[in-house]
Amino acid sequence: ELEKLGLRDDVDLHVYEVPVEYQTVQRLIPALWKKHSPQLVVHVGVSGMATTVTLEKCGHNVGYKGLDNCRFCPGSQCCVEGGPECIDSIIDMDAVCRRVSALGLDVTVTISKDAGRYLCDFTYYTSLYQSRGRSAFVHVPPLGKPYSAEQLGRALQAIIEEMLDLLEHSEGKINCQHEH
Repeated sequence: ELEKLGLRDDVDLHVYEVPVEYQTVQRLIPALWKKHSPQLVVHVGVSGMATTVTLEKCGHNVGYKGLDNCRFCPGSQCCVEGGPECIDSIIDMDAVCRRVSALGLDVTVTISKDAGRYLCDFTYYTSLYQSRGRSAFVHVPPLGKPYSAEQLGRALQAIIEEMLDLLEHSEGKINCQHEH
C-alpha cells in the first residue's frame, strides 16, 4: 500500500519483503544497506498482538529462542555476538508519535521498547547495528484488525515522512547512543 502511495518527491522508496528467517536477515539487511546507502531504513512487521500502529524505540541483541520459518534458531540466541545488549534508534519516536497523532489520521500510534525477541526485533537490531542507529521499526496489526490496508498505508506514509523530517532537522546534532 505504501508503495502505491509513495513518499514525497525527493525520496526514493525501495520496498523489500524480508523472510521470517534469521540467516536470511543476517545476509539481506547488510546487503541492502550496502546496495542503497540509505538515509534511513524503516522496517514494518505485523504483530498479531498489536491493536495500534506501534513505533519501536530500540532493538535487542539477546534472547532469541523461537524457531523461524525454516525451523532454525541461532545457537547463540543473539543477533551480533559481542554487540551491545540494546541499540536505540536515532529517531525520536516520542516526537514522531506526537506529530503523527496530531495529524488526525484515523489510526492510533503508540510507542514500545520491546519488539518481541523474534524476527521483528532480530531484524531491527541487525539494521540498527549495521546503520549505527539509522533505522526504525513499526509494528502494525493484521489487516482488518482494526485497520484497512489504506489506513495503514497512509499512517506509514505520515510516520516515515515525519521521521525523515526529524532526521533532516537534527542531522548536525545526532548523538547516537548504543545502550540505555
